[in-house]
Amino acid sequence: MPNTTPLFAFLWCCFFAIPILGSSEQVAPRSDTCIDPKYEVHVFSKTPLVIYISDFLTEAESEHLQEITQDSFSHSAVSDESGTQGQRSTRTSQSASVVRDPIVRCIENRALKFQGFDTPRTHLEPLQLVKYSQNQQYHLHTDWFEAESQITNEFGGNRESSFFVYVKSDNVTGGGTNFPMLEAPRDERWCGFVDCDEAWDNGVTFRPLRGSAVFWQNLGSDGMGDPATLHAGLPVTHGEKIGMNIWTRQWPLSEEYRGVNDENEL
Repeated sequence: MPNTTPLFAFLWCCFFAIPILGSSEQVAPRSDTCIDPKYEVHVFSKTPLVIYISDFLTEAESEHLQEITQDSFSHSAVSDESGTQGQRSTRTSQSASVVRDPIVRCIENRALKFQGFDTPRTHLEPLQLVKYSQNQQYHLHTDWFEAESQITNEFGGNRESSFFVYVKSDNVTGGGTNFPMLEAPRDERWCGFVDCDEAWDNGVTFRPLRGSAVFWQNLGSDGMGDPATLHAGLPVTHGEKIGMNIWTRQWPLSEEYRGVNDENEL
């Protein structure tokens, strides 16, 4: 009779090793470990490039962003034609800067990878959260600047691209992101991401679904601002919306504005 002891020992080892390797203690995410969600990309427009991204942010990341900024919001500022910042009636939200901890760096990494290998971290502005309570809004504006004082080398030139990420939007009505110069979609599948009840001549309004994001290119191939990226944060009619701005400049920002990079950051 053949000796089955070695085979039995092997099977016993493998059978009982599987639960150990799969235990929660071994796979629990660490605060310095990036766990990217499996987001979906929906190209809405090619000129200008506008993309809706489903599940760009995880639920845990959304909660973390709210927690680290909960006591730091203040009235949002707006730059006028000369580049001078101040409070304006056109923008009634509140804003907060985001501390660059390991989880925030993971989000930065995701935004950088989305834009390709040639966009270094030094081109990113510090991330910003914006909070809209009932009846608050941001009237039509562009993210790119016309004032020379806002596009100097210190600031990294103009804003090349934008993400607007919906961090919190549970039980919110209103508060969509409207692009009045974009053409309404033809395919009804867009109605999951776009307000298909919007009047045809009002352009396109993206729904504020938590964790999702809208990405767009602000500048044309000539480096000039694209007027078709004009957009607005529509009034919140019920609840509270929190969004996040991720802006990328044409060139590196100065350390005074961006902050000092860690040794292992690009």
